Amino acid sequence: MPQKNIQVTQDFTTVSIGRTARPGGSHPRVPQNAQSLARAKAMGLVTTEKKFGGGSNSSAHTASVNARKIEDADTFRVAKVDRSLSKAIQQARMAQKMSQKDLATKINEKPQIIGEYESGKAIPNGQIISKIERALNCKLPRPGKKPAGAKGTGPKKATAPAGASSKGVHGGLSRGGPAKRR
Repeated sequence: MPQKNIQVTQDFTTVSIGRTARPGGSHPRVPQNAQSLARAKAMGLVTTEKKFGGGSNSSAHTASVNARKIEDADTFRVAKVDRSLSKAIQQARMAQKMSQKDLATKINEKPQIIGEYESGKAIPNGQIISKIERALNCKLPRPGKKPAGAKGTGPKKATAPAGASSKGVHGGLSRGGPAKRR
């Protein structure tokens, strides 16, 4: 039986780890003083970048406005808290004999947020409003919702073109199958 020629390769060279691992500056050096930093900036070796929102967690009271919507609309106005909501928050808080700071501590928000809601300057946020409702044990008027009986609240009906039957545009057929049995 023929023998296979198996070579065992092992590297016996020394490996240095630590300060002596990169002699001669194989990595970029950090400027140690203001003069060398200015020189590096002038040569274009150092650039400065601004971090936007770096290291911050998203919060409940960030504006939930679509950026494209802001760009498209010339006269875009951000919705503010309704006056009835701010008055209701104030009255419920005073009935509980709480300060703005106490209420803010109870709902894990900053006192400035409660002040903005009570003055009517805040952007309405459902999460914060529901937290305030739970803390004050009362139902607050929600912004932007109309009563159920108000005129014009329902979706508009599409008008049938002239000559269409009373069964609709498609002659009584539903999408994707035979008519339903009744």
